[in-house]
Amino acid sequence: QATALVHEAYLRIEKSGSDDWANRGHFFAAAAESMRRIVVENIRRKQSKKRGGEFERVPIDALEVPAGMRDEELLAVDEALERLEAENEEAARLVKLRFFAGLTLVEAAKALDCSERTAHRRWNYARAWLYEKIHMD
Repeated sequence: QATALVHEAYLRIEKSGSDDWANRGHFFAAAAESMRRIVVENIRRKQSKKRGGEFERVPIDALEVPAGMRDEELLAVDEALERLEAENEEAARLVKLRFFAGLTLVEAAKALDCSERTAHRRWNYARAWLYEKIHMD
């Protein structure tokens, strides 16, 4: 559930004790990273053999993944996103804000303190880069 994801992300941010945000963008970046980690940890936990990962699950209150993606697809996105972050950190931060925090391009540009045009260029680059890494590798 989206609400449960937001609550869990807030609790993790609150627990970290860091409440001295430089700006809105800094907070949204931390929230997006926290949500990404929660979603990926949930998928990995479900897939572990200890938790019966070899069986198909029928979840009652399953955590909804952004854009309704399958677990395997989301893990592929996460791995590709980590590689993108090593190559182009700004593009990776934009993807996290758009994909995991659900911000629009305009909102993400404001959060990253860049122009909409720059955000649009980074978004196009990141989408193409991620598509190639996920589907071509």
